[in-house]
Amino acid sequence: MKVLDENIDQKRKSEIPETNAGKVIAISVSEKKGTLKKNVPSAKLLEDWGVEGDAHAGKWHRQVSFLATESIDKMRKAGLPGLRPGAFAENITTEFINLPNLKIGSKVKIGESAELEITQIGKECHTNCAIYAQVGDCVMPREGIFAKVIKSGEIHTEDKIEINYEAEK
Repeated sequence: MKVLDENIDQKRKSEIPETNAGKVIAISVSEKKGTLKKNVPSAKLLEDWGVEGDAHAGKWHRQVSFLATESIDKMRKAGLPGLRPGAFAENITTEFINLPNLKIGSKVKIGESAELEITQIGKECHTNCAIYAQVGDCVMPREGIFAKVIKSGEIHTEDKIEINYEAEK
């Protein structure tokens, strides 16, 4: 199994574009806070609100949450092989973008028209989540990122994600 995982990692590394681009692997929403998010094939991002129909949307700085599939893979290798996109309550699961290295203020375009601005990297956990309880770690506090929607648009799984520019240091 370890060899298979290394082969997958090598394949992913060889496919990572040299530009700041990636793709949407999954879109996840929940109608109530504290409930498991369900994966959906598409969603509408609403300017200054977030994902339409998601409990975490609102007029605040954490309207949309992101986590990379590469981060989920770390937790799978740590002992939770059945984790799926959305298990960390992220709205958008990405691939091929090093999310924790983005800067606050970076602009992100998803699909044809949706645009977001990165507002927070990581988050403080209120209590140790079920994932932490099982394996003694959780990537969301370090590797999850948050954004506000600055231009509405429909997004779909497999949509291209582009990092348009990064904020000044």
